[in-house]
Amino acid sequence: MPAYGSANYIEQTIRSVILQNYPKWELLITNDCSPDNLEEIILKLANNEPRIKYSRLSQNSGPAVARNASVSRAKGRYLAFLDSDDCWNTSKLERQLLFMKSNQFAFTFTDYQRMDPTGELYDFVNHCQSKVSYNDLLKDTCITTSTVMLDRQKTGDIKFKEGWGYDDYVLWLDILKQGIEAHCLRENLVHYRVMEKSVSSNKLRAAKWVWNIYRKHEKLGLLPSSVYLLHYAKNAFLKRIGLT
Repeated sequence: MPAYGSANYIEQTIRSVILQNYPKWELLITNDCSPDNLEEIILKLANNEPRIKYSRLSQNSGPAVARNASVSRAKGRYLAFLDSDDCWNTSKLERQLLFMKSNQFAFTFTDYQRMDPTGELYDFVNHCQSKVSYNDLLKDTCITTSTVMLDRQKTGDIKFKEGWGYDDYVLWLDILKQGIEAHCLRENLVHYRVMEKSVSSNKLRAAKWVWNIYRKHEKLGLLPSSVYLLHYAKNAFLKRIGLT
């Protein structure tokens, strides 16, 4: 969990982990030099819960660096990701781990439901397609980070890359490029908080980030990049209105 500027939400987020039915977890939180009282809230909860492991970066470095700091300290075979303003259903880890183990999957994600900054849930669930390949993901940034679980024995070591805007999207592409497919557990197990001023809320900026990833990271030509961007824009709109 990378943490920055989420003092109003992080206690609810952390408690959604503490309340998991599956007990064998460790929560690695990295504070990206948040200017609010985030640290105080985290330490209050960590003092009563030894499975919470807290660290703080020496300078503000962005979510990719904060995520990598937590990943580098993780002891488990399976990695799950949770942004500091989202929440998990109490059965999230239990259901997803069973799904992965029973099918021998390396990469899974789940359906999710959006909520506004006050925690009010949208009246629809965002459903994901059952299987996503590298080519599928180029057309649709359909994998929400707080829904993801990876098996490190199958994916190998992972690292989020800095400087790409969507550092998580770049990592998912890198994994799928190996020939691995991402499989969706089609259950609503995550509440994703939509923030008006979040880094991804500016749609024009988000589209520029995706275009930059196509052209500079994936080294795609102008024509395929344009086609993929049209698919991306269409799918982003459909997600917003609950049609996917």
